[in-house]
Amino acid sequence: MSLRVCFVVDSGTDVRLADGLAQRSTLRILSRRMTGVREISQQTEQPMHLEVGPTGRIGFAWFVARRLLALRGQTDVVLVQGYGPTAACANVVGRLTSRAVLMLVCSPVEAYYRCRKRTGSSRPYRHLEYCAIRFFGMVNGWLGSRYIVLSPYLQSVVRPWRQAKQVDVIPVYGVDREIFRPSSECKAAIRNRLGLAGEAAPIVFFSSRIAPEKDAESVLRAVGMLAAAGRPVRLLHLSGGHRELAGLAASLGVAGHVIARDAVAPFGTLADHYRASDVCVQSSHEEGLGFSPLEALSCGIPVVATAVGGLNDTIRQGETGWQVPAGDAKALAAAIAEVLDNPAEAARRTTRGAQLVDRTYERRIVFDALMSVLRRAAPVAGPVEC
Repeated sequence: MSLRVCFVVDSGTDVRLADGLAQRSTLRILSRRMTGVREISQQTEQPMHLEVGPTGRIGFAWFVARRLLALRGQTDVVLVQGYGPTAACANVVGRLTSRAVLMLVCSPVEAYYRCRKRTGSSRPYRHLEYCAIRFFGMVNGWLGSRYIVLSPYLQSVVRPWRQAKQVDVIPVYGVDREIFRPSSECKAAIRNRLGLAGEAAPIVFFSSRIAPEKDAESVLRAVGMLAAAGRPVRLLHLSGGHRELAGLAASLGVAGHVIARDAVAPFGTLADHYRASDVCVQSSHEEGLGFSPLEALSCGIPVVATAVGGLNDTIRQGETGWQVPAGDAKALAAAIAEVLDNPAEAARRTTRGAQLVDRTYERRIVFDALMSVLRRAAPVAGPVEC
């Protein structure tokens, strides 16, 4: 009998997690309707049942509670994103129906929200909302029984809420090393296929979404500093917010150094975009884990990242990449220049980074760990098929 998993998606999810779960279980997804973006990042390949609920968080939480009660005989275990009102409703239903509910924590929610205030973001900071985030953290710490977090850093984030609860560190959805790996094809040929044939300058890859915690502005300022110093680079940006980044680049006077395109499927040409680049940058003010640096390392591309959150678990100065202080465009520009000027050292650190991915973040290892936790939590009699 296949494990029956209900995955509650409160803020959108990556197709790799959805497909990975569906490949290994009978999967039902309850998703909040997202405005302007897909509930699942790309078209799925595996069969699953998707139900889309209301856009509002409170309305969706109530929708989830009703659906989980109705589906109690068809669900072995519930995996719910975060520890907000939706997780609280799921945890209450879990207690009523004796179904295990595991909270999947992928980001430091409070820290991300504080970035709205610290960075002067256009997204409003409301103290009442911040207090609500902390309140639901406490409520779920009491109601819930188990957390799954992406990184040791996120383990420390939920520690104040968890009391004596179980916390498993599992970097879902991992890195598929069959896709993200170095290529024997020369960089020039890859650029030609991607429509980058005319780019002679080094390419810096930056694919973070445009949000206060991701600090796109520091990356653009670093690009401008390099250009002013007589060593221009091109910034390659792929995300749903690429038009916003292009507008920000224009306001900073560096639009001519930016190639901004829509996001591409992770199982499509994303790996080639890494391989076409010379360095990958992650400039976050806060970060739960950061998959882009891991994918870049797997493709043989060196990484410069800020010394924050989950990035401290993966990009280590002098070992697997270059670390810089958050918000320091000058340090970021200097690190990019150092990577480009020292290819042998860049290759050494990148090789060590790829080895780290193989040991800890490889997709099969990650999903084996995830399914093991879900099986142990579920009240399933008899053997369970993968």
